[in-house]
Amino acid sequence: MATQPQTLYGIADSPVGLAAWMINHDYASYQDIADGVAGHPVGNLTRDEVLDNVTYYWLTNTGVSSGRLYWENTYGFFDTKGVTIPVAVTVFPKEIYQAPRSWADRAYPKLYYFNEVDRGCHFAAWQEPALFTAELRAAFRSLR
Repeated sequence: MATQPQTLYGIADSPVGLAAWMINHDYASYQDIADGVAGHPVGNLTRDEVLDNVTYYWLTNTGVSSGRLYWENTYGFFDTKGVTIPVAVTVFPKEIYQAPRSWADRAYPKLYYFNEVDRGCHFAAWQEPALFTAELRAAFRSLR
């Protein structure tokens, strides 16, 4: 996606191609998605959930455009970017980058919430919606 996003247009005319690309692009989370599709749900990742997600992208024709941000992003995804607003971080064990507390403290001077949880992946809101919601609530509780 980051190096040659135009090649993604090859998936724009095939729902099976779109599904294969979406399901296999994130190595850390791939096994959880594959297990869900195989009938062994991991959290909320069931076969129907995976197919529903692919269908949303297919029906709205947004599979290709969703990859544009990787091409257009000129910064390193995990670089410190001078964030000056309050920040909350939850680290999910199968996320692409699992930010250590020491990095988060340096990257975000106004870090007010940090937690490492025992499950979840790059698609945490999708895979573990109850846990994701609990983390959002805990993070924003102090800002009320």
